[in-house]
Amino acid sequence: MSPQDTSLFNKYGTYALITGASEGIGRAFAWQLAQEGFNLVLVARRDHLLNDLAAEIKLKYPVACQVIKADLAVKDEVDRLIEVTASVDIGVVVCNAGFGLAGNFLDNDVSSELEMISVNCYALAKMTHDFGIRLKKRGRGAVLLLSSIVATQGIARTANYAATKAYVLSLGEALQLEWRGSGVDLLIVAPGPVDTGFSKRSKMQFGQTTTPEVVAKESINAIGRKSIVHPGALAKLMKLGISMTPRYLRVKIISTIMRGMTQQ
Repeated sequence: MSPQDTSLFNKYGTYALITGASEGIGRAFAWQLAQEGFNLVLVARRDHLLNDLAAEIKLKYPVACQVIKADLAVKDEVDRLIEVTASVDIGVVVCNAGFGLAGNFLDNDVSSELEMISVNCYALAKMTHDFGIRLKKRGRGAVLLLSSIVATQGIARTANYAATKAYVLSLGEALQLEWRGSGVDLLIVAPGPVDTGFSKRSKMQFGQTTTPEVVAKESINAIGRKSIVHPGALAKLMKLGISMTPRYLRVKIISTIMRGMTQQ
């Protein structure tokens, strides 16, 4: 497929930058955007996985792939990422990198909790600000912010993670108004449990899940059309249940569910 074959490429072109692209949702976004004709900037900590992914994509699609190894928990690495892509005509930015931690907040290692804030909030905010300026000057583009279905209330045993995703949701909702008329679209992606490596790092056990491919496909289809997307039937069902329940009760119910999902 050539880039000229898709309306998404024609609207935003030429490169799509994806953080956390080495596996899971980020990897699925890379494949989906390559199918749409975008050249790719693939960002993650494990460059060997990115190089393998880039090679696989280029075998199937006639797109360029730039690999950037970066640890977005390190502020200097975030700055470097922005600097080394300054000359790249990026039209779509997918802020996907992030991780979670389960367990009681006071029992967890505080450095890990703060690292999560650095990745889930600081890096996302820095990239949204700097790339947002570039896209606004460009006159067109799209930013996708990965939030979560857990962002609408506090959740015991994953308190800080839910708080970071609430930050993403709140930031995205406000920027959608601030960016109106700029030519830059912002989409909030709020999935439920997804079958990725996330659960292993976060020490959570998921039952029913949505695939990364569903998350990427539904999100890309929603760019420029919706303000927020809950990809997959499971997330939509969870959203319906949440919307019908008072917040104070949601906190108790979902915290109870989280207790059962947490590995002891």
